[in-house]
Amino acid sequence: MAKIFYVMGKSASGKDTIYKNLTERQPQLKQVVLYTTRPIREGEKDGEEYYFTTGERLNELRVEGKIIEERTYQTALGPWSYFTVDDGQIDVKSDDTYLMIGTLESYEKTRNYYGVDLLIPLYIEVEDGKRLKRALEREFMQKDPKYAELCRRYLADEEDFNEERLRRCGIDRRFMNDNLEECLREILTVVVE
Repeated sequence: MAKIFYVMGKSASGKDTIYKNLTERQPQLKQVVLYTTRPIREGEKDGEEYYFTTGERLNELRVEGKIIEERTYQTALGPWSYFTVDDGQIDVKSDDTYLMIGTLESYEKTRNYYGVDLLIPLYIEVEDGKRLKRALEREFMQKDPKYAELCRRYLADEEDFNEERLRRCGIDRRFMNDNLEECLREILTVVVE
């Protein structure tokens, strides 16, 4: 039976960096690429971080019954949707090991779709002040910084990752990302078991 390791955490917790490091250090992990209607950021590539698509394509996938989970956020720049598609990337009957990344909400819906036994949560945590500093530094490097959106995401994370939701989703282990190498070492003890 397949296993799906699911990386998640608040914005600027380092989950993207951890995800990339895991794919480099554990090439047997098959990456599952999510979809989004948000604009591509500088340095991103279609089909790597996300499949960048349109609202029209999202509607087509809904009609086809291929949406596993989806979230739409009302951003300072308009609505952005993020979603997982049952597009053949995951074969639950295989012995393959997969790696996904997303939010607690997407984890919960994906777990409901595939079953609690297939998904293994990797919840990344960082002290809020450090997270905000990281987010500001990252946004500052963008050609067209979107600070209002950064603030919206930061505040939304407080509700999206509240303790009650974490408990409901069975998240009892946290991987502290104060030091990337130490955090990765701890995660790898779970991934390579």
